[in-house]
Parts: sequence; C-alpha cells; structure tokens
Amino acid sequence: MDPFVFHTAGQIIFRAGAGSDIGSIARTTGRGRILFVTDSGLRALGLCDAPLASLQATGSEAMVFDQVEADPSLDTILKAVAAGRQGEVTGVIGFGGGSSLDVAKVAALLLGSGEDIADAWGVGNAKGPRLPLILVPTTAGTGSEVTPVAIVTVGGVEKRGISSPILLPDIAVLDPNLTLGLPPQITAATGIDAMVHAIEAYTSKSPNNNPMSKMLARQALRLLGANLEEAVFNGSNLPARGAMLLGSMLAGQAFANSPVAAVHALAYPIGGRFHIPHGLSNALVLPHVLRFNAAEAASAYAELAVDVFPDFASIPEPQARCSAFIEQLADLPRRLGLPVRLRDVGIGVEHLAQMASDAMMQTRLLVNNPRELAEADAAAIYRAAW
Repeated sequence: MDPFVFHTAGQIIFRAGAGSDIGSIARTTGRGRILFVTDSGLRALGLCDAPLASLQATGSEAMVFDQVEADPSLDTILKAVAAGRQGEVTGVIGFGGGSSLDVAKVAALLLGSGEDIADAWGVGNAKGPRLPLILVPTTAGTGSEVTPVAIVTVGGVEKRGISSPILLPDIAVLDPNLTLGLPPQITAATGIDAMVHAIEAYTSKSPNNNPMSKMLARQALRLLGANLEEAVFNGSNLPARGAMLLGSMLAGQAFANSPVAAVHALAYPIGGRFHIPHGLSNALVLPHVLRFNAAEAASAYAELAVDVFPDFASIPEPQARCSAFIEQLADLPRRLGLPVRLRDVGIGVEHLAQMASDAMMQTRLLVNNPRELAEADAAAIYRAAW
C-alpha cells in the first residue's frame, strides 16, 4: 500500500442546535475577543443572532465582520485582517457558506502569524501559527469546514489558493438547523458541488489519493445521492438536510486529502469572470469533463454510479454503467431547476477561448485529473457546455 498523509479538523461536532450553543463550544479554545466572520445576508436574516448571543452569554466578546461576498476578494481578506488587528482579537469564528469560511481561515492565519499573504499562496507555503479557529457551515456543499484550502479572487478574475494543514480548524460545527432556510436553487447547486468533490477525490491522480479518502467519497455520494432531491423540493426535511450536511463534510474530508481536478479547474474561470456561484459553475461543466475523462476513468465512475444511483447495480458492464452515470448527472441540474448551459448564465461563445486559457493556470488542480487535459481540450469542453 502506498504511503499517505490524512489531515482533518481537530474536532467535529454534528448536532441540530449546536450553532446556538457556539459560546460553550468556543470556550474550549479560550474566552476572549472573537472575530466573527460572516456575510450581510445571513446577518440580515437573523441567523447570526443566536450564536452571537451565546458567545456573549459565555463571556466572549464578538467583533462581527459581515462584508464577505461570493468569491471573496483579496481586498475583503485584508479588511477582515485589519478589523481583527484593530480589535485585538484572540480567536476567529467563520459562520456561513464557503466564502465566509475561507475568509475566516486566512484571517486566522494572518492574524496569528503576521505573515504576508503573498508568501502564503500555493501548497504548503503558509507558515503559521494561526489564531484558534472554529468553522460553522450554513450550506451543504463546499466542505470548507474540514479542508486546508482557501480560495481568493485576485485582480477581479484570477482564483488563487492557499493550501496548508494550518488552515484546518480546531473545531468544525455542523448544525443542520442552519441549512433549513436555504432556497432550492442554492441547495441544488451546493449539493452538486459536494458530489463533484467526492467524484474528483475518488478519481484523483494525486500521489496522496488514499483508502480513507476513497471510503469517505463513496459514503458521501450515498448520502448526497439519496437526499439531494428531497432537500431541494422539501427543504424543511431535517433528516435530509442533516444527511446533506454530513455528506458535504465527508466529501470535504476526501478531497482535502485527495485533491480535486479538472471540473474545478474549468469551473473557476466561470466564477471568476462571470461571478457565477461556485456550485453552479461546477454543475455546468461536470458531465462534459466526465465524458472527457471516461477514456481513463470509466471503471472508477462505474463504481461510483451505484453509490449515487443504486438501481445502476443492475447494469453489469462497467462501460455502460459509466455512460449511464454520466448521463444521469448531466440531467440532474435540469431536474433540480438549475441552468444547464453556459449560454443560460450569460456566457457568450466569444468568451470560451479566454476561459480555456484561464483554466490552464490551475495547474495545481489539473495535475490531479485522471486524463491529461490540454488547452484545446478545455476549449472543446466549454464548447460542449455552451
């Protein structure tokens, strides 16, 4: 068996209502002044009220930074760090979707270490230490609460990543109650995002692809495949919401250690240039990348097919099962009410060549793809998705 390293959060708490008890949870990392990182939408909805009250009741003082936007910019990161320094915070809580969690990770790193973000880009370059960090997801998709990666938009279009185990939180808090208010389209897009994480982790060419990641990816797909449509069309179903949140987290653990590949590499230009939500960006290119990869990954896709769609166990031939898997995934966004073509989200055919060029900058992801992908291949995939 090949050697591997597996990193994850220091502690994981899965409990309905845990978000309202964040003060007691945070006490285990020490009382103090907390930088509470979130977005203005969650603040306006009142989802932050109970956690903030819990912090106050247990002796912590929270400084709220609620300026996080989708695909957070470098400017937002620096504003969060400045707010934390001004408040002399001693810990950080990220509360929200993947964008808020990523901002919280980087803020905890820069506040704790004092290092320049320019020195932290890439894999393993962050030095640390970071401040105590707790992450609380309010969507079931990114798995950011258990990943050592933060993605930042630089210069308006370029996606840059910081990848280091230092970014993993002390505690990840999974509260299904916090996802009950997610609109159907966000539930659908983030759910597909989580499925992409599991699929790409399972088939990653990373030298650190490992049995634990493969096991987690398959269990994630079982939970996601069985509950996604129910969570979209019956959003008040708490067990389905809990299964989605747990599936997202398991997929996050998988790809945190066996990194994602070409689906993400081709999704980033869609989000970076056109500000399409990350989960939807993944959904738009997913089936087309899988068709491209099938020449090398058909047997792996055939294995995963029965986790997402158990009825496919009746298809004995792996190639046929792989094809059925891809076609079902291609139809899934339509069934869930999502756009299915790049043209449906306002991307013109004239943009495809530049997007292909942008995608090739994601070398840290493309090296993990099961089939080598050149710029001409990326352009062909975008044309198929258009």
